[in-house]
Amino acid sequence: MQTVNIHAAKTHLSRLVDAAAAGEEILIARAGRPVARLVPLQDLSARPRRQLGQLAGQLRVPEDFDAPLPDAVLASFENG
Repeated sequence: MQTVNIHAAKTHLSRLVDAAAAGEEILIARAGRPVARLVPLQDLSARPRRQLGQLAGQLRVPEDFDAPLPDAVLASFENG
């Protein structure tokens, strides 16, 4: 793991990003103390894709789902 100070990280950011993309972890330090870590991103294409309609037919929306709330419930929001 490579450690660079913050000034060098600003100067060589492109090179450090390339190194991180290649799998290397880089610690960025201020006055010799690590303050940040530059790491490669996980491969986002490896995540399973979501499948639309997976719960089709398993949920039911009641007819009155958008009906006004009862006065007692509204009052509890207003009196907070």
